[in-house]
Amino acid sequence: MFRKKQKEPEEGPRKNLALFVDGPNIIRKEFSINLDDLRRAAQKYGRIMIGKVFLNQYASEKLIEAISNQGLEAKIMLAGESSGDVDVAVAVASVKAAYNRDIDIIAIASRDADYLPVVHLIKEMRKKVVIIGVEPGFSKALQNAADFVEMLPKRKALELP
Repeated sequence: MFRKKQKEPEEGPRKNLALFVDGPNIIRKEFSINLDDLRRAAQKYGRIMIGKVFLNQYASEKLIEAISNQGLEAKIMLAGESSGDVDVAVAVASVKAAYNRDIDIIAIASRDADYLPVVHLIKEMRKKVVIIGVEPGFSKALQNAADFVEMLPKRKALELP
């Protein structure tokens, strides 16, 4: 049986939300993601009670400052050549938040299908899941598993005279 994907959050009392961002997957130069857009996309679904952006050790001080200026916490993870170590940290934080009685909605910003088991577990716990992503490479399986999906706009590169 097919169900219609909800496109907008339900009306009613403001929900509490935990936001977890897979930094190496989503905050990349080629995407030119605006952190304001990311925060606003999550806030459509609830008040951000927990907001963490997971980064590898190569993150610049300027990026860490920009994340802090958004009211989010930058979490630096030691990672190898791949973002796998960051993925595990995001997954653990997401599951931990799902056990928090004060959190109603978990938002994960990533394009990566590796989060499918986490999304399924969170939904089994009767929590709503928002997936925030960007093209190209935004996993269709991840989008289909979520209760809500937000596509971030890419900013155009600045043209110099």
